[in-house]
Amino acid sequence: MQALISDLHSNTEALEAVLAEIRRLGISRILCLGDVIGYGPEPRETLLRVMAVCEWSLLGNHEHGCMQYASDFNPKARAAIDWTREQLNRRDKPRDENFRFWTYLDGMKKEVREGAVLYVHGSPRDPVKEYVVPKDAEDRAKMQDCFAQMGDARVCFVGHSHVPGVYPESGGFLTPSALPDGWSIERERAIVNIGSVGQPRDGDPRASFVAFDGKTVRFHRVAYDFGATMRKIRAVPQLPEYLAERLAAGR
Repeated sequence: MQALISDLHSNTEALEAVLAEIRRLGISRILCLGDVIGYGPEPRETLLRVMAVCEWSLLGNHEHGCMQYASDFNPKARAAIDWTREQLNRRDKPRDENFRFWTYLDGMKKEVREGAVLYVHGSPRDPVKEYVVPKDAEDRAKMQDCFAQMGDARVCFVGHSHVPGVYPESGGFLTPSALPDGWSIERERAIVNIGSVGQPRDGDPRASFVAFDGKTVRFHRVAYDFGATMRKIRAVPQLPEYLAERLAAGR
């Protein structure tokens, strides 16, 4: 059994709530699909936690933007990335810790394949930056190309859009509420978005993650103290107010 997490976005309250639930479920293998940092108020703390508990973390667009110049980010996201980069370079923190952060980020892979399973942050055809969102279920050309890029994989786990659900190869989009017994990868090939731990965008402010036993994908939601995270964001002048407000709305 493994737990898959993604899009933590420097939100330690959400991450710790999810890790507590993962422990309660008795799951020891934790994999991260990227975007550990960005948007939120505690990039150092979140990175340290992921480095300690996750077997690996993939390269998300926020890690990529932090190491490069985030020219394709919107102004709010870019402001958060610029501040995050400064935090990871803080001179009042141990130099070896700063070095560990950048070494870890630089070592993140764009994708991982394990048997019938493909893990990426964005999409099978653009592992770092392409979104797969519910409306794409109607774009057969895009979805067919994505499935073609999966190769022999039965399932591709993604994050990035922060909207959890299943995209079966036959078409359509299934929300977690439509899958009370989970999704069996033996049913048909699928792309599975695991949702976001630190910044959900499906109208539900609870953190999202999935558990996977090699055959069945099960979605989980965990309530956390988003008010505490909002206060931390508001205490940082460089972080836009919008990044706090959206946590309460799950948008």
